[in-house]
Order: sequence, then structure tokens, then C-alpha cells
Amino acid sequence: MHPHVYWLTGLPASGKTTLARALHAHIADTLHLPVTCLDGDELRQGLCADLGLDDASRTENIRRAGEVARLMHRAGLTVICAFVSPFHADRQRVRALFGPSNFSEVHLATSLEECIRRDPKGLYRKAQRGEIQGMTGWDAPFEPPTAAEFVFDTQQLTLPQMVSTLTQRLQD
Repeated sequence: MHPHVYWLTGLPASGKTTLARALHAHIADTLHLPVTCLDGDELRQGLCADLGLDDASRTENIRRAGEVARLMHRAGLTVICAFVSPFHADRQRVRALFGPSNFSEVHLATSLEECIRRDPKGLYRKAQRGEIQGMTGWDAPFEPPTAAEFVFDTQQLTLPQMVSTLTQRLQD
């Protein structure tokens, strides 16, 4: 099986990190393949700590993440990337780093209402109160993918169903 890059995108609290962790566990523990995760929150604490939330910073954040994913993929790892990545052009630039058989865009098409209900970090509540500005999906745009290889409504599908669908890509 060849290494693959899964690029998980969606609104904050759509389930990207949850799916990334479950997919990582399945690939590592069941398929016994080398795999790693790149999570937006983790990269923002280190590699991208110097970036803000303006459009240019968001673009640079995704550029850096894409380059790290490219290096890891070239080293033979399947890479699971969990980033809001709100702009279509940024996701297309990352896609261009990989061949079509090596990259899958995964859109977690969770409704804004469900993301607000989940809100594990309290970001939507802070945005509602005006404590933070530039919250993707609230007062900053999210451009949904138009040609994602996978689109999952996390309110309709279970985590095992999504993991199974995605790992089938590796086995095909």
C-alpha cells in the first residue's frame, strides 16, 4: 500500500480532530502502516505560532502545513491533516503538491448549528459575545470544497463508518 495524504477540512468543531485520531489509530493498529497526524491546533502552538487569524496568516498556515505533509509523505508516511483551511485556493495549492492518487480532500460538512452545539473550546460562545473576531463560519468565511473526494455529514455517519470509507482508499 502506498502512503496517502488525507486533508480534513471543515468548520471549527466539525469533528476533524476526532476523525483524524480515529483514522490514525485504525491505520497504525489495524493496517500496521506508518502514519502521522498534523493538527491545526498543534501547529499553531509551534511551527505557526507567529501567525495571526487574518487571511494572509491563514494562507501561510496552510502553506506550511502542506509543505510539512509533503515532506512526511515523501518519507513514506500516510499523513492525516486536520485543518479548518477555509479558502479553496489554499486547499488547491496543497493538493497540487501531491499526485491525484496520493491525496484525498475530506470535507466534514457538519452544520454550523451542530458545530455551535458542540463547541468544545468555547470559541463560538466567545464570538457570539464579541470577545473574538475572525471566527471561521461566524464572522469569517469558509469556502466549502466543490470537489472533495469525500464529504461526510458527521451527524449522519458514525466515526467507524467514516474511518472504514477512508481506509478503503488505502486498500484500493
